[in-house]
Amino acid sequence: MSIESNVVFREATIEDLPALVALFADDPIGGHDDTTDRAFFAAYHAAFTTIQNSPNDLLIAGVLNGEVVATAQITLITSLTGRGSRRMIIEAVQTRADMRGKGIGGLLITHCLKIGQERGANSAQLTSNNQRQDAHRFYERLGFEKSHAGFKLKLQVGPAST
Repeated sequence: MSIESNVVFREATIEDLPALVALFADDPIGGHDDTTDRAFFAAYHAAFTTIQNSPNDLLIAGVLNGEVVATAQITLITSLTGRGSRRMIIEAVQTRADMRGKGIGGLLITHCLKIGQERGANSAQLTSNNQRQDAHRFYERLGFEKSHAGFKLKLQVGPAST
């Protein structure tokens, strides 16, 4: 049996959190300062809880032989544009380094798209770091098109942030 036929996608659980954080911490391009240092685990736990409690967010874990090997977050946004359309944003897509190129990422994105359709999204969008040329080709092979320019601005976090 192939790896693709054995990977299972499900909603992430709190037990998955260390493995999910490890996926992000192993990303040299991401620039998110993720770390497996336990001193920061409370912040990851709080974020996980927020995502888990949101009706518009879903954190997916891809599991192979009992190990988390991939993840993505789905956020649904209802907009006034498009006559009240619902859009899906796919974020934080990661496949464990030793599992890349084995078809898991494509199955993960397909799984996310199916969930978005089931929840009424009429489009899916994602962002990818400009340095990730391999990822850009991957998304284009899946049917995504470069259609908009993305901009980011880092904000100073205030005391009332969640």
